[in-house]
Amino acid sequence: MPVTFAPAAKPAAYPRKLRELHNHHFDSTVWNDLAFRADDVVVSTYAKAGTTWTQQIVAQLIFGGDPEVSVAEISPWVDLRVPPVLVKLAALEEQEHRRILKTHLPVDALRFSPRAKYLYVARDGRDVAWSLHNHHFHATDAWYEILNNTPGRVGPPIPRANPDVAEYFREWLDGDGAPFWSFWENVRSWWAVRDLPNVHLVHFEALKRDLAGEIRKIAAFLDIEIEAESFPRILRHCSFDWMKANAARSAPLGGVFWDGGAETFINKGTNGRWREVLTAQDVANYEAMALAELGPECAAWLASGEAA
Repeated sequence: MPVTFAPAAKPAAYPRKLRELHNHHFDSTVWNDLAFRADDVVVSTYAKAGTTWTQQIVAQLIFGGDPEVSVAEISPWVDLRVPPVLVKLAALEEQEHRRILKTHLPVDALRFSPRAKYLYVARDGRDVAWSLHNHHFHATDAWYEILNNTPGRVGPPIPRANPDVAEYFREWLDGDGAPFWSFWENVRSWWAVRDLPNVHLVHFEALKRDLAGEIRKIAAFLDIEIEAESFPRILRHCSFDWMKANAARSAPLGGVFWDGGAETFINKGTNGRWREVLTAQDVANYEAMALAELGPECAAWLASGEAA
């Protein structure tokens, strides 16, 4: 469904919410009753595209490099359908610090606020699928119980993951994100609003190439002045090695929903693992689909984090 914009007479054309999304994970209606604040930060991704990494960056910027900050506790996935809506909204209302809100929704299913700042994080779909397979394949029975049997689920339950990662990728690609949600519409919808003054695009590969530079860009976008003495701490606490060693601060409930715990949730942080597994035809199919779904400019950016 295309994104519809507000009348052009306004200083900026902000998207309107056009639909609700519900499944084993989503309840997009949570956003309808959220009271936005002027300094809210929304971290948006498809999933497994650098979400937690970006939440960590934002939290470290807001809290000045504090190693005790736990993004798992302070930065909830707003449209996840558990815990109940009223519980989640009450917890967010009680927060006194600058809030960091997480979403995996496409723009047209999100209540978009001109007051908030939106960071959209992207990653090559092949790398997303590889990371998603690790997340899905190592999920515990408790993960399936919560998602499939908590009252309010709409649609079919989420099935067990195919243990073969290449077959998992093919199923995910052919089903446009199945059994989760559409990959292409998520990327496409955020790319369409990239020129709004309160939207900033981030790419996983760019974070890997120049973490310090990307953190400074994010800080400038969020109007956060970094104190010189705190930047080395911020940079250290946003490194993959530090996050892996302190994974319980990032994983929901300390990682109880994954075999291997939080260290499974914060997995490898690498790209390109698909290169030695996918066939040339698999790669060609993905790249043709990216071009058809996104157009050449967006497809090139998604693949590398750089403009075409």
